[in-house]
Amino acid sequence: MSQNDQEKELELESGSGVHPEGASTHKTKNLYNKMEWAGAFGDVGTLIPFVVAYITIVKVDPLGLLFMFGISLLVAGFYFKTPLPVQPMKAIGAAAIAGGISLPALFGSGLTTGLFWLLAGVTGAIRPIAKLATKPVVRGIMLGLGLSFMVDGVNRMKTAPVLAGIALVVTYLLLTNPKIPAMFVLLIIGVASALIMNPQLVSELAKIHIGFRVPAFSFHMITWNDIVIGTLLFTIPQIPLTLGNAVIAIVAENNELFPDRQVTEKKIAISQGIMNLASPLLGGIPMCHGAGGMAGHVRFGARTGGALVILGSLLVFIALFFSNSVSIIFKIFPNAILGVILFFAGSELAIVVKDIGDKKSDFYVMLIVAAFAMWNMGAAFLVGIILDNSLRRGWVKV
Repeated sequence: MSQNDQEKELELESGSGVHPEGASTHKTKNLYNKMEWAGAFGDVGTLIPFVVAYITIVKVDPLGLLFMFGISLLVAGFYFKTPLPVQPMKAIGAAAIAGGISLPALFGSGLTTGLFWLLAGVTGAIRPIAKLATKPVVRGIMLGLGLSFMVDGVNRMKTAPVLAGIALVVTYLLLTNPKIPAMFVLLIIGVASALIMNPQLVSELAKIHIGFRVPAFSFHMITWNDIVIGTLLFTIPQIPLTLGNAVIAIVAENNELFPDRQVTEKKIAISQGIMNLASPLLGGIPMCHGAGGMAGHVRFGARTGGALVILGSLLVFIALFFSNSVSIIFKIFPNAILGVILFFAGSELAIVVKDIGDKKSDFYVMLIVAAFAMWNMGAAFLVGIILDNSLRRGWVKV
């Protein structure tokens, strides 16, 4: 089924259309066809590396981590009805992995992160901040994030360049194929290559066993000291990145791709607030709605929230029945294959800048913001606002 055919199917099944005001229709339905299944795996390039690092380095229990991730995906899929992703918060994740922070402090940062975004959404404080982001600033953030994904993907592909080259060619050939989703072939190549490159993996996979467990309540682990440490070391540094990537960029991306199912900065902020307040209670990590994740889901075929429901259901199932074998299960995804997925997700996100127009000042702002975004999202947002306003007021010229 081609993209146009799938979009027609969605419109026929849902009875939806674009309203004059751009408001979403209540009749929109999620799809669960093969393209939604393929698109469901479009964000594993980001998910798996962080999950493995959290489990092996920070010693987070995979049960709580995957369970809360899965639940968050299910809720997002059913509520938003677009492939609006749920991802690990990257600044917090990187700091936790590098800094040897305690689990209670990590959970404490989740609580204060959730409280911050819930208040920002409920009080409406997010609106005036979001209005500062003009089109060149937003496009610069998306371009920078997309390029960061592509660079990360290339670095991962270097670990097995021949495998990555084959996977790239196959993916390019199948991306527009209406009958064979590229992701399915990519996953098959990944599993086969993992077994070929590491024959011992067969014996390791044989150790996978069913062990039913339910998440344990983690709130009693958190002290006031953990909350203070988590806030200072994790929550505050994460805020600018989340604002640029997981609020401003994701709203622009979602509303451009799915004008019949629009979201607002307020909705996204409240959503992130609720899921981060809930996640630490059962051992989950801080999460956000990253723009790169939607690009990955869409690039490989997702057009509705069905992809999120599919991925969320799989993660909840793995959490409840195979949490003790997660590290083994994820070994079937070679780093080079994850790199290919990241590369295509990044290209999908970066290509949106094609509508920036031919105004030199707008293009200049976009490039400057993109460069800073590849380093620090908060700095990119601040520099973009200052530069864009300076150019518009004639204080500086290019």
